[in-house]
Amino acid sequence: MSIHPQVAAYRAAREAAGTPPLYSQSLAEARAADLAAIRASGGAVEPVHEVRDTHVPGPAGDLPVRVHRPAGEGPLPTLVYFFGGGWTLGSVDTADGICRRLANAVPCQVVTVGYRLAPEHPFPSAVHDCHAATRWIADNPAEFGVDPLRVAVGGDSAGGNLAAAVTLLARERGGPRFAAQLLVYPNTDQSADPRGDAEDPLLFNRRSVAWYRGHYLADPADARHPLASPLLAADLAGLPPALVITAEHDPLRDEGERYAHRLRGAGVPTTLTRYAGMIHGFFAMPGAFDDGRHAQDQAAAFLRDRFAAAGGAGGEGDR
Repeated sequence: MSIHPQVAAYRAAREAAGTPPLYSQSLAEARAADLAAIRASGGAVEPVHEVRDTHVPGPAGDLPVRVHRPAGEGPLPTLVYFFGGGWTLGSVDTADGICRRLANAVPCQVVTVGYRLAPEHPFPSAVHDCHAATRWIADNPAEFGVDPLRVAVGGDSAGGNLAAAVTLLARERGGPRFAAQLLVYPNTDQSADPRGDAEDPLLFNRRSVAWYRGHYLADPADARHPLASPLLAADLAGLPPALVITAEHDPLRDEGERYAHRLRGAGVPTTLTRYAGMIHGFFAMPGAFDDGRHAQDQAAAFLRDRFAAAGGAGGEGDR
């Protein structure tokens, strides 16, 4: 299928504005441009009952987290969310719109983790930050009002990679246990060549993938490590139920879909949805793409079902 008309309009606007690729800019410029682009295309900012910034312990010091809490008493189901940005860009600010919408739509508490960025802190710093923060949140439920039986992890792009890696590390280290994992166009194989038709300089492309990898993997041999490339893990059995979302015109599409198929083959209940005509990044851009909103609605429904099943309150169960 050709690109969606809304994607064509987005591309034309970038061309008319002379928007340079992020990989052609300095790190400081790219980080600022990434945040500005997400804010411009993220749509209206939804109010949430409570949004607050705090910290949790990490392996190299305190990590910033942002807590989005909907109205409701008692312990709440909680999604720990990892932002995208190629492990190089992004912050709790860039994921704020996604987290607000999911907090309201599920409803559940959403906690975004401000993990350390590459190249200043290359692999595996981000993985260990995300696992440590998630474990602390799950092991100290009274601090945030977390229901420890209903904790999920999720993220988009590099955040999806980190969510998948955290489930592997949690299985290896005996916790925490997760009700679900939400993987939105995740990087799953750092050793793979991206799809060969992804060359458009006005969209996320093969050069984008290489630029981010180059910052994240200080040692190219780390591309074969399962915590960098979850698709290369020897065994995926026992991981939490998954929703994997991909975009048709995304250089990461095939590796994300292969991961979903491997999860299914390992007996993990897994839903895989490819959004036709869409590009990498659409999930974070519901102000530009209707399918960004649709995909967020799908993610909310998935989490609602899995939290209900984990809490013994019914739900639709495996889909």
